[in-house]
Amino acid sequence: MRRWLDPLRSGIVLAFLLAAGLAGAHPEDEFCVPGEDGLDPALCAALSELDSAESVASGELLDSAGDPRGPWSTFALYVSIGVGHILPAGLDHILFVLALFLSSTRSRDLVIQISTFTVAHTVTLGLAAAGYISPSPALVEPIIAASIAFVAIENLFLDGMPRWRPAVVFAFGLVHGMGFAGFFGELGLPKDQFLAGLLGFNVGVEIGQLGVVALAFVMSWSIRRAMQRAGHVDGYRHYVAIPVSLGIALTGAWWAVQRSLAALG
Repeated sequence: MRRWLDPLRSGIVLAFLLAAGLAGAHPEDEFCVPGEDGLDPALCAALSELDSAESVASGELLDSAGDPRGPWSTFALYVSIGVGHILPAGLDHILFVLALFLSSTRSRDLVIQISTFTVAHTVTLGLAAAGYISPSPALVEPIIAASIAFVAIENLFLDGMPRWRPAVVFAFGLVHGMGFAGFFGELGLPKDQFLAGLLGFNVGVEIGQLGVVALAFVMSWSIRRAMQRAGHVDGYRHYVAIPVSLGIALTGAWWAVQRSLAALG
């Protein structure tokens, strides 16, 4: 019993900090609609160039000089948008990736999960951008929040990546891709730039995700070294993975309730 008390206490403190700081912070960064609260200003600024009156009128993506963008220019623009969508704007996507990171200390497990997540959200983002599906934010947003809570709760009880985790991550990745698709529908990508924009955005998202993983790895490595010097060789899961996962789980659950109530209201 005592084995659970210390991480539970620290987890509760961390959970309150996360919930207080982040619960109202997610916002609908996937749906960049001017004039609404809770938007990602940096992302909207990057997207404003795409949504200019000239671009809409001509059916072309224009650069800051008003000239049509080529495929490489479009690709580079969407890479920057994809990175900005994760770092620092995508708090829910960051917490989801952190929950995956905390599930196992094996690099192979992390690579499998992140790659699966990327493939899945690429599928639904592409389908939505092409107009084959039209997901409702009122349904997608609560499920995204619930996915964060689900993965983090699994971390509390399972040490390592369970064999069903890739399938779960793929399913949740499909939903996260539907979230990404919100502002893509607003952009109205020209058909001749569709592939460049889609690939660029996904490369940017992947760079953002890898940035989260890299930062988590450095922090994890530093904490492990400090714990080893203090004589807690096997204490990482007990004092770090479980408390942080608990905080993420409670934050995700709060978001799920908050967004569900907002959808019903």
